[in-house]
Amino acid sequence: MRSTFMGLEASKRGLFTQQSALYTTGHNISNANTLGYSRQRVNMEATLGYPGTGLNAPKTPGHIGTGVQAQSVQRIRDAFIDRQYRQESNKLGYWESRSQAITQMEDIMAEPSEFGLNESLNQFWKSLQDLSTNPENAGTRKVVVQRGIAVAESFNYMHKQLSDIQGNLKNEILVSTKDVNSILKQIASINEQIQQIEPNGYMPNDLYDTRDVLLDELSQYFPIEVEYTKSGGNSLPIAEGTVKISIKTNGGLVEVVDGKDAASITAVGMNDNTNFEPFTQFTVAANGNAAGGPPINYSDLEKSKGKLLSLIDSYGYTNGGTTTGYYPEMLTNLDKMAKAFAEEFNKIHANGNPLPGKTKENDFFEFTNGASDIKVRDIFETDPGLINASSSPDEEGNGGNSLLLSNMKFNSLTGLGGATVQTFYQSIIGQMGVDGEQAARLQYNSATIKLTVENNRASFSSVSLDEEMTNMITFQQAYNANARMITVIDETLDKIINGMGRVGL
Repeated sequence: MRSTFMGLEASKRGLFTQQSALYTTGHNISNANTLGYSRQRVNMEATLGYPGTGLNAPKTPGHIGTGVQAQSVQRIRDAFIDRQYRQESNKLGYWESRSQAITQMEDIMAEPSEFGLNESLNQFWKSLQDLSTNPENAGTRKVVVQRGIAVAESFNYMHKQLSDIQGNLKNEILVSTKDVNSILKQIASINEQIQQIEPNGYMPNDLYDTRDVLLDELSQYFPIEVEYTKSGGNSLPIAEGTVKISIKTNGGLVEVVDGKDAASITAVGMNDNTNFEPFTQFTVAANGNAAGGPPINYSDLEKSKGKLLSLIDSYGYTNGGTTTGYYPEMLTNLDKMAKAFAEEFNKIHANGNPLPGKTKENDFFEFTNGASDIKVRDIFETDPGLINASSSPDEEGNGGNSLLLSNMKFNSLTGLGGATVQTFYQSIIGQMGVDGEQAARLQYNSATIKLTVENNRASFSSVSLDEEMTNMITFQQAYNANARMITVIDETLDKIINGMGRVGL
């Protein structure tokens, strides 16, 4: 015989289940603007019917339902879209950083402009031409010296500014490495919390969301591989478990997080000082179950993937014993250009002669390294009459050598591969423009694809207030219906208990 209060119990379960669904809807609405939050739903299932199986089970005309229960509270998430998002985030991290580094370089080089190195050279050649027609004029000679100083200072300025940005890139690599280690530790800590909660049969959805936000952030720095491990115990089948994270390299996977343990990453050869120390490798120190792995050399990093690789490409690295990188190459070109320019100018200058009665000085420019320290010798600033403008000694009005100096702009220089000073400079500026355009284009393409994937993820996982309002009304009406059902059964039982057996009273 079935229980007299069976209907009350079924409706009570309905009340509790719809109440849980309303609470979950309220949680969704509250977190509609929370970064990384995934909407949640209550998975409802019918409870076991009556009667149960067994020899002593009562015989009834049918298998009667006993109501509903909340089987689990699950977040709505698509692992495939998450993986795709992180892949695109990784590419964008590379090209965004690359574009920014080249833009900073373009701002310093400032070409074409009225104040760049190219214009300084043009003004210098012009002053030398003027000197060839008025070699005896003291004012014209002072202009040549000042124009020469302007050229030297342009070299000095660009080298200094580029070196400063290179130092900033170095600091950013160090800070980014610390950020990566912090993210790894946070993920390991969340894994530990999940390990404690899941075996009790609960779904820590909000912890899953927090962990996924960290995984998204980590994917900007390195290409990563994520594996899930079940927690065991009474974990629900849909529980995600803990994550094992590995960095993808050309030599295989390097494990950095396993459960509650996180490895530590260090950039070798990147000490906190102002000197240029090219990147050599990352070391990955093991910690507990996080196995770490062999050092990650530059050649092990997957090409064009991740912000850290982009910073290293810009800053400079050692690969196969050779130091290269975007900024080191530009600084080397500037040094080469300044050195070739000064050597050729000094060579021509040494063949000329100063004003009559002046002691001949061969070198107009002096330098040790190149663009960083090129300068006009102080003696010429003190006495411009020492400029060797004449092609013959003791001829005050002779400006023949000055004309040769001005025509140096057309000379092909061996140190520059046969290019003139300005065509060489124009070639490196042109290459910088092409590289900047490519980086900007690929950044735009990566950002567009990432935005598309992000919109797909949002359409699947984010909270829609219209949908939640609809659900709220649905669950409210279901709750009211269950409450009304309890009232009906209460009235029925009241009739049976208090109204029956009272004939004749």
